[in-house]
Amino acid sequence: MVSLAPQNIRLPSLASIRAFEAAARLGSFGRAAEELCITASAVGKRITQLEAWLGRALFERGSRGVLLTTAGHEYLEQIDTALRLLSNIPLHHRAEKPRDSLRLVTTPSFGHSVLGPHLHEFMQAHPNLDMSVVMSIPYLDIGPSQADFWIRFGLGRYPGAVSELLTDDVVFPACSPDYLRRHGPLRQPSDLKFSDLLHSPLDPWKPWFEAAGLDWLEPDKGLSFFDLGMAMEAACAGHGVMITRRSLASRSLQSGQLIAPFSVTAAPDSHYYLCRDASMPLTGIRLSFSLWLRDLCRRIPRIPL
Repeated sequence: MVSLAPQNIRLPSLASIRAFEAAARLGSFGRAAEELCITASAVGKRITQLEAWLGRALFERGSRGVLLTTAGHEYLEQIDTALRLLSNIPLHHRAEKPRDSLRLVTTPSFGHSVLGPHLHEFMQAHPNLDMSVVMSIPYLDIGPSQADFWIRFGLGRYPGAVSELLTDDVVFPACSPDYLRRHGPLRQPSDLKFSDLLHSPLDPWKPWFEAAGLDWLEPDKGLSFFDLGMAMEAACAGHGVMITRRSLASRSLQSGQLIAPFSVTAAPDSHYYLCRDASMPLTGIRLSFSLWLRDLCRRIPRIPL
């Protein structure tokens, strides 16, 4: 191998050579700056330093942009070969970062009303993530057994699982403005006596009846739903009055699709929980998702009734 004496070598910085090559190839300091993720002034400074090092003007600068001088053309041809050789060295190639994966099982209502409208926030913050979201049936507790997280609706007690409370809701009646016009007015809770009460075993009416001072039995006639999202769609379509909660109905209340006719609220027995296997460590992407989801649920708008 031939060894060159250091005193016979004049090596400018690689940063200045890259700035020159990009500006020469793209014909603009500005476009070179965008490619190199630096400012146009930084590109100009590096090229000026390179020209001072070489003792040659590489560009002609004018009002219409920059043009290579004869020396610039010659230098570009020489460094182009050198840069290609450097870029082809295997050790200069960064290994592709391993992708993260996350599997989430959620109830349909939470998935559609809470997670779906905001999930892009988390994905944008973690572009190297592959995430799959699977729906489960909460009332029957049917869903995939293998997952990183389960969003469950209930009392928060699940054997072998760690549960984190996501929502601390109150429940209240809501209906569409159209239903209120056709079947109102609803000035006080007892006015519901002649209303169509949509009902679900997931969010029963009984706690709210008690809070409103009504000694009524749980409704058992008319439309019944085993999915709170379907009940909300029915209420928005004007089919009756439903019991709902802010975590699910905030967007419908904000848009005016639903109206809460009373200020009375009640504390339900069931809430949404983020659950994971007790043996699974909460680290890496799992920890990031847990923190993000809890923050999201805290940010859900609190619509005054």
